Amino acid sequence: MTAAKLRPALVIFEARQDLIVAAITTTMFNLSAEWDVVIRMDNPKFNKTGLKAASVIKLTKISTIRKDLAKGELGEIDGYLRDEVNQKLSRIFKI
Repeated sequence: MTAAKLRPALVIFEARQDLIVAAITTTMFNLSAEWDVVIRMDNPKFNKTGLKAASVIKLTKISTIRKDLAKGELGEIDGYLRDEVNQKLSRIFKI
């Protein structure tokens, strides 16, 4: 059995034993301006994210994972990135 590769994710909701997360990837093709949030390295707050390269939050790739599978906090998003995530999630879920 091989070990799973650690992957960054955006925590959307934290429950007692679970996390609802959106995938974060460095793969920059097949982007959807309607659903994806791009985090560029030239963003003044890029360093706060803890990411090593420009990345995309894939809001169509949402999963529920057990909290004990999360290995820790990498960083955070704030400002317009958080606003963009919230706006797109509202559109996705029509709330």
